[in-house]
Amino acid sequence: MLAALKPPCDGGLIGSRPGAAPCPGRSARWVLTATVLGSSMAFIDGSVVNLALPSVQESLHASPTATQWIIEIYTLSLSALVLVGGALGDHFGRRRIFSFGIVVFALASAACGLARSPGELVAGRGVQGLGAAMLVPGSLALISASFEGSARAQAFGRWSGATAVTSAAGPVLGGWLISLASWRAVFFINIPLALVTLWITSRHVPESQSEGSPVALDLWGAVLATGSLLAGTYGFIESQSSGLGSPRSLTALAGAAFLLGAFLLVESRSRAPMVPLELFRSRTFGGANLLTLLLYAALGGATFFLPFNLIQVQGYPPTQAGWALLPFILFMFALSRWSERLVKRFGIRRLLLAGPLLSALGFGLLAVPTIGGSYWTTFFPGSAALGLGMGITVAPLTAAVMGSVPADRAGVASGINNAVARAAGLLAVAAFGIALAGSFNRALDRRLAGLELPEPAQAELQRERGRLAEAQAPSSLAEPQRAAAQHAIAESYVAGFRMVMLLAAALSAAGALAAAALVEDSRLAPAGSA
Repeated sequence: MLAALKPPCDGGLIGSRPGAAPCPGRSARWVLTATVLGSSMAFIDGSVVNLALPSVQESLHASPTATQWIIEIYTLSLSALVLVGGALGDHFGRRRIFSFGIVVFALASAACGLARSPGELVAGRGVQGLGAAMLVPGSLALISASFEGSARAQAFGRWSGATAVTSAAGPVLGGWLISLASWRAVFFINIPLALVTLWITSRHVPESQSEGSPVALDLWGAVLATGSLLAGTYGFIESQSSGLGSPRSLTALAGAAFLLGAFLLVESRSRAPMVPLELFRSRTFGGANLLTLLLYAALGGATFFLPFNLIQVQGYPPTQAGWALLPFILFMFALSRWSERLVKRFGIRRLLLAGPLLSALGFGLLAVPTIGGSYWTTFFPGSAALGLGMGITVAPLTAAVMGSVPADRAGVASGINNAVARAAGLLAVAAFGIALAGSFNRALDRRLAGLELPEPAQAELQRERGRLAEAQAPSSLAEPQRAAAQHAIAESYVAGFRMVMLLAAALSAAGALAAAALVEDSRLAPAGSA
């Protein structure tokens, strides 16, 4: 089927010129292969590292705050700089920036695999995010520049399905690698993938860039966006220990709001903004990005805390924890093959209503399990419903975003949408952490009150509670009391996890309503049209 896709190129040799004549179908396969492999590295890391966090926490003696920053710094770097990455590709060549991003990502992955402390791992993850910020928007922009008409829509569908499946497969691969070797293997696996992608890109992917685009880059916009996200993330994470009303949290959140306002002001006056605000005059573009914000906030927040529940509370080994999301993977894979037919039959808006509502059902079902029980009656139903919902949503959402802008704004549009998705997950992990910690502490207080523990044991538990699910009951207690206290910790984490899942369900349902109200109906969005 890929043989029917005919990209405009001149054979895919290094140094090929923009706007060249079409290539044969064989080159179409290479363009899709390179872009899927490259962007999949970034998406896999976004999911597989979540599964590795319990092992990282134990191996590097990382605090819950440090484990959050291991995820947050990657997402922060990606979400803030993906806008610049898209613009860099439009200005200086999409293949060149895509390839450079792969190199940066691979080197940073090696540094993460060699990290000896939480600080070193956080630093490596930040550089990983920088590389991902160049290769993710570059992949979509290369597809947009290499295909036309219905072939472009087909290519977007295949890219969406393939990257979604590889991203979902990350936990399965990660669980196997962690059990076989260690958490470090989830970073080292990126290196051979990067080498293969670079070889394909250099040999078979043509260069392209926007003609007549300004050379100037919106550096002030990048600085303000990064500062706003950093301040907001710090404010939310800080509030988990000091309270949302603490001076540090309030100052950081107020600073985030101020920097966001300054960012919007700069973008409205810049001659070369990294976020052209006029794109949001399109109801479809605005609605699709609002859906992205809400749905990926739900997904990012939920998938961050799920591995801690599975491994530290339910007692799943890493391999089984990865396999727990297998239904999610299978539904994503199956529906990605039918995405084009679904769009033609039902239209984009109906799918963007049904998909997030099914995802909301999945999040709600994941809130039901307590401790123990068969996987098939606890986490399987939620995983399956979530996979069905996301499988219906991903390809139409990509088509809606890319189809609502001109082809020469593809890099910027993909950058904006990816930035929205990553920023949503970034802030959701921090904000959901507040909800989980608050619910965990309230539940733990209620359960410990009924145990009548000695005062020294109560004081020790007060110091331990900041570790959440990893907290250990005092060893000084008699075995029956110690077991009861440990069970109270586990039940309290489940209560916090349930709150996170319900919040995710509410956000996903709100995204469905936003899409129904704002996204224009279409049987097949002609990606690249105005």
